[in-house]
Amino acid sequence: MKILIADDSRVMRQIVIRTLRQAGFDGHEIVEAEDGADALAKVGSETPDLVLSDWNMPNMTGIECLQALRSSGSSVPFGFVTSEGSPEMREKAANAGALFLIAKPFNEDTFSEALSGVIA
Repeated sequence: MKILIADDSRVMRQIVIRTLRQAGFDGHEIVEAEDGADALAKVGSETPDLVLSDWNMPNMTGIECLQALRSSGSSVPFGFVTSEGSPEMREKAANAGALFLIAKPFNEDTFSEALSGVIA
């Protein structure tokens, strides 16, 4: 399985990767994107099985990336890993087609719960 991780912070991408491994989701191919525009391009070129995206990024936000993917016909599973966890944000994410929203701070249990059934 190929997982695309989109975050403008390289350190945050590494934390997400480490947390995925701690949650038992190791052995998957990881592709990194530094913003929503990069993620949008890499969904086309890398064909990931799952996208984990930050919400607030320069050039294109995570929600704009998700909306662009859905309007282009892509149904790639998409979830947010972000500092924004309000009910309004969760509703906006779900309405745009996100499977889940993991709010920071998170741990391996948070990832296990959100990704069970999404990652085989």
